[in-house]
Amino acid sequence: MERIRYRKPPPALVGYLTKEELSIFLAQPNCKKRTGFRNMVFLVLMYDTAARCQEMLDLRIQDLVLHRTSPCVYFTGKGNKTRVVPILPKTAEHLRSYLKKFHPAENRKRDDYVFYAYGGPQRPMSPDTVAAFVKKYGESARHVCTSIPERVHPHMLRHTRAMHLYQDGVPLAMVSEFLGHAQIETTKIYAHADTEMKRKAIQQAANKLNDTIPDALWNTDDEEMMLKLRGKQQYK
Repeated sequence: MERIRYRKPPPALVGYLTKEELSIFLAQPNCKKRTGFRNMVFLVLMYDTAARCQEMLDLRIQDLVLHRTSPCVYFTGKGNKTRVVPILPKTAEHLRSYLKKFHPAENRKRDDYVFYAYGGPQRPMSPDTVAAFVKKYGESARHVCTSIPERVHPHMLRHTRAMHLYQDGVPLAMVSEFLGHAQIETTKIYAHADTEMKRKAIQQAANKLNDTIPDALWNTDDEEMMLKLRGKQQYK
């Protein structure tokens, strides 16, 4: 007897920040402090490149190309696959300022970690450190904007960038390549999330419309409704 195949449930919607929420979140680090400036640069680069947290922590000086014309970053992702991700000029400017402060030219080595722990540039920063300051900034940002999710985590910045690209009209195939996905099927979660967002918006608009329509309009049969819509009155 052939087993009945159960239909797979739809994928869970990804959590992400709107552009307004992102702006508030990125404004939380205190850039007057050394660690605050480091954290700000880390988060800006992480969003701009949609990088995974580990990819960010694995970055070396030699992976940064900060020419003013076409700045980019080389990431080594899953399966040791390397991808080149362009970055915005403003992001490159932040990185140049960061390197001057954290990697002075006279001591800079190509294989130094870009973001490092207190032990020095040969010790990468830990994922726990990133998770801690992302959580901290998420909580402080929520005091400013209550729509920000209660739990903001590092991977949410990757989802956020992907959603913003898709919503801005970037084809799904290009978003998939940007993220370094092996298969475009993985990227379809963003299309599903965007469709679900549109559905909810339409439903909310419909609910508001229903609230403005007198109930008596619906308390009639189909024939009488059609006559009203055609501008005719049914007389008995």
